[in-house]
Amino acid sequence: MPLSSLDVSALSFDMPPYRLSGVVVGALMNHPDDTAALGDAVNQPPYKAPPRAPVLAVKPRNTLALEGSTVWLPADAPEVWVSANLGIVIGRTACHVAEHDALRHVAGYVVVIDFSLPLPAAQPAHYRPAVRQRARDGFCPVGQHAVPAQQVPEPNELAVRVWLDGECVQLSSTAGRTRGVAKLLADVSEFMTLNTGDLLLLGAAPDAPRAHAGQQVAVQIDGLGMLQVQLQALPAAPTQEAA
Repeated sequence: MPLSSLDVSALSFDMPPYRLSGVVVGALMNHPDDTAALGDAVNQPPYKAPPRAPVLAVKPRNTLALEGSTVWLPADAPEVWVSANLGIVIGRTACHVAEHDALRHVAGYVVVIDFSLPLPAAQPAHYRPAVRQRARDGFCPVGQHAVPAQQVPEPNELAVRVWLDGECVQLSSTAGRTRGVAKLLADVSEFMTLNTGDLLLLGAAPDAPRAHAGQQVAVQIDGLGMLQVQLQALPAAPTQEAA
């Protein structure tokens, strides 16, 4: 169920800060393979250079959904990319924090799925895809069971699995990122303040699997548990003749 129809307090934990603020910031292009896949497109307009700071996307509140939700896919786009993410729960205000001090601002970690519509074949590659591809209702399910940071001593070394209808279709890790948890939090806090209860997404591994309407999607991160949702297709809009 998307949070557009729920109070944010529905996303509550049994650990401080207990409730999320509703602000979710996702890191894109946080794996060397992501930048490499763009090839020379990084040197073309509108950017004309590879990214030097973290590439971020703020998730609108309508995209947030709870464990066990049904995620509705548009009738004209029956598939989605399934990006498994480590959610970093901010426990204290982070503004211009040093990398060596960054983890002191982390309260815990939670499993997050970041769905997005596949890029149209004719669309040029960019750092940031169009809003309509990522900002759909329910496209960012968040687990309801966060694990305190002190119980996750190595957040950059967690195995991540994506399951479709009970079959593991991707095995990856939180390792190998351009910016690990501490570096990402420090670099983001250089230009953006993160407050208690905000959620920062580490960014997914490359080659996200595709899922289609009718499938059950589950993401599992070692030590954090599993987050499951169901994909369904929205009915096609009636034609004028049918109306």
